[in-house]
Amino acid sequence: MARRGTVSTLRFAPDPLLVLCTLFRFTWLRSNTVQADVQVLRPWAIVIVVLRFGVWLLLLQQQQSVYGAATRALYLLQQRFRRQEQLPGPCKPQARASLPPHAGGGPRPGAINPRPVSWQPIQQQHTLPFFGSSSSSASGLALGRASSGSSFCCAEMASRAAVLALLLAALAAAAAAQLDVKFYSQSCPSVEDVVRKEMVRALAAAPSLAGPLLRMHFHDCFVRGCDGSVLLDSTAGNTAEKDAKPNLTLRGFGFIERVKAAVEKACPDTVSCADVLALMARDAVWLSKGPFWAVPLGRRDGRVSISNETDQLPPPSGNFTELTQLFAAKNLDAKDLVVLSAGHTIGTSHCFSFSDRLYNFTGMDNARDTDPTLDPLYMARLRAKCPSLDDNTTLVEMDPGSFKTFDLSYYGHVAKRRGLFHSDGALLTDPFTRAYVLRHAGGAYREEFFADFAASMVKMGSVEVLTGTQGEIRKKCSVVN
Repeated sequence: MARRGTVSTLRFAPDPLLVLCTLFRFTWLRSNTVQADVQVLRPWAIVIVVLRFGVWLLLLQQQQSVYGAATRALYLLQQRFRRQEQLPGPCKPQARASLPPHAGGGPRPGAINPRPVSWQPIQQQHTLPFFGSSSSSASGLALGRASSGSSFCCAEMASRAAVLALLLAALAAAAAAQLDVKFYSQSCPSVEDVVRKEMVRALAAAPSLAGPLLRMHFHDCFVRGCDGSVLLDSTAGNTAEKDAKPNLTLRGFGFIERVKAAVEKACPDTVSCADVLALMARDAVWLSKGPFWAVPLGRRDGRVSISNETDQLPPPSGNFTELTQLFAAKNLDAKDLVVLSAGHTIGTSHCFSFSDRLYNFTGMDNARDTDPTLDPLYMARLRAKCPSLDDNTTLVEMDPGSFKTFDLSYYGHVAKRRGLFHSDGALLTDPFTRAYVLRHAGGAYREEFFADFAASMVKMGSVEVLTGTQGEIRKKCSVVN
C-alpha cells in the first residue's frame, strides 16, 4: 500500500516564511509518496498538480478574493474528474493496485461528496487545498494503471482542464495587476473628489470634452497598457505616441495636466497620471448621464512612449477580423468590442476619419464610388458636411442628435447602417455583435448595457498595467521624472 503524508495547515505568515514552509512541505510530501506497482500517471492528476501550483502563486501574492475563486473552481474540476472515473465504458480505469478503495476517508464510488470545501475567511486561516487533504492526496495524486480506452478519455479530461488553466492564468494576471478600488484610501482618500470637482467644472463649460477624455483612456490602454504613455511629450531623440498619426486628433492634454496638478497639491507624489486618466474617463461618462463604476486603482506611470507602437490601436477603418484580433491581443473579446464601441455615443470626429466611405471607396474615382454598406440618406448628409477627401478640419457628431449624452442611440444608428466608421458597420457582420446591437438598438435594456459597459471599462483599464515598484509616479504627465 502506498504511504501518503497527512497535510498540515499553515496559518497566514509573511511571504518569505510562507514560501519556505510550503517548499519544505512540498518536498516532504513528495519524498513520502511511495510509487509502488505503478506504470502510468493519470493525465488529469498532472493537470490538477499544475493548476494547484498556479493557485498557490495567487496565495503567495496575497490575492485573497482571486485565490478563493480559483481554489473553488479547482475543487469543482477535481470533483468532476473523480466522478468521471466512476462512469462505465472507456473512461473507467482498471482497479488501483496499490490503493484501498476508500483510502483517506474519501467519498465512496458513485457518491458525490455532499460537503463542500470549507470557505473560511482567508484573513483568519489559510488551509492549502491545492495539495489536498489526505483524502485528496489519495485520489487526486493517485497513481495507477490506465487502459488504452481510458487514455483517450483522460486526454479529453485534460483538454477540458486546459480551459480552466487559461481561466486561472487570467486570474493570475488580474492578481498580478494588484489594482484596488481602495488603493488610495490611506495615502490620498480625497483623490476622486479632487478629480470630480475639476471634471464638473470643465464639462459644465465644455461638455464636448467628455468624448475626447474617454478616447484618451482607450488609446492609452491599447499601447503599452494603461500606463499614461499617451500623455508623454516627444523628445529630441524620440517621437512619442501623442505625435503618431492616430493620436493627432486627441485633445484634452492641457486639462489632464490641470487635474494632475490639483491632485499633486492634495497628495504630492502619490497618484499616477494613469490613475488620474482612468478616473477622468469614468467621470466623463458619468457626467454625460452614463453609468458610474468603481475604478480599480494602483497603476504606475510608464517611462516609454514610442509612436510606432500605435499600430496596436484599433483603426476606425478596421473590419471585424482586424478589430477582434487587436482586441484579443489585449485579452478583450467580441463582447468588449461591441460594448466599448458604444463609447462613440459621445463626442465628434474629423471628416478624414471616415471620408473614404464617401469618396473614391474602391478607387474608381466617381461620384457613385461610395461604401454600399452605409445608409444612402446618411451618406448624403455626411457628404454635405464633408465636401472632399481633403477636409482635415470639419468635425461631425458621432452620434447625431445626442453626441453630448451617453445613451443607447448609438446602437440605433448602427442598426440602421448609420454608424460613422467602418468599425461601427463591422459590428453588423458578425452574428454575436449584430445580435447585441439589435438588442440594444431600441434602448429598452439601458441598465443591462450600462452594466456591460462598466465591466468592459474595468477590464480594459486593467490591461498590462504597471504596479508595485514598476514605472514611476510622474509629477507632470507630459514628462518623466
